[in-house]
Amino acid sequence: MTQTARDTTVIKARNISKSFGKFQALKGVSFDIPLGRIVGLIGANGAGKTTLLNAILGLSSYQGRLSVLGLDPSRQRSTLMRDVSFISDVATLPKWMKVSEVLDYVASVHPKFNRDKAMDFLSRTKVPLARKVRALSKGMIVQVHLAVIMSIEAKLLVLDEPTLGLDILFRKQFYQSLLEEYFDEERTILITTHQVEEIENILTDVMFIRDGKLQLQASMDDLSKQFVEVIVTAGKEDKAKALGPISTDTIFGKTRCVYKDKDHETLAELGETRRLGLADIFVATMTGEE
Repeated sequence: MTQTARDTTVIKARNISKSFGKFQALKGVSFDIPLGRIVGLIGANGAGKTTLLNAILGLSSYQGRLSVLGLDPSRQRSTLMRDVSFISDVATLPKWMKVSEVLDYVASVHPKFNRDKAMDFLSRTKVPLARKVRALSKGMIVQVHLAVIMSIEAKLLVLDEPTLGLDILFRKQFYQSLLEEYFDEERTILITTHQVEEIENILTDVMFIRDGKLQLQASMDDLSKQFVEVIVTAGKEDKAKALGPISTDTIFGKTRCVYKDKDHETLAELGETRRLGLADIFVATMTGEE
């Protein structure tokens, strides 16, 4: 099965499940990811994020139907990886190689690697080409890995906690480089990270996963319209609770409610309203009363 010009869906997942003994890591996950999107896969530790990514990358068996760039990752991984790049928090480069040798090696094994492009990227960093990987800082190793990844003409980039352990300057530079020098409407990026606030402004779509189940999938535009927080005016607490908030708490002595898919004018009558950030929406969805 190959992806046709009319088919712009990069990943199609239908009822994907995965068990490790008696533990069910994925429980019937279904979704579509179209071309040219930056999708955040958000979940707590143990929610199933990495298990799902491993299935997408053909690194793990699964039950259900999964198509990535029109291919079955479990049976056609070698073909699939010609158009897929991957960075994870545990990704390693050969420690005994010099940086220049890493580039030479990738150029020799990957037909879509552009060494000149990688060199251009590294020329704007402090990474010494003659130094062995084992002598580099973690930030420099990530920069080398990013230079390699961005220089491969891949259609799908999968990032699993790519900036874990890096300081805030490296993290910002990482995502800025990703947007300015890699992403375009012909490429798709799938990201998992716990640093939700740092990727919120680059995402086009988001998926929340909890205990192996997909809890929510929406575009960022739709998400900002769906969820509203209300700081309830004193005396209107009962009316606020009667509207069915997905979460309720108290801050500075005032009741705070989060609502999903409620009329905004009705909510405005209860008190001060505001749009929620992605992290707040995630917390409300995962811990709420709905």
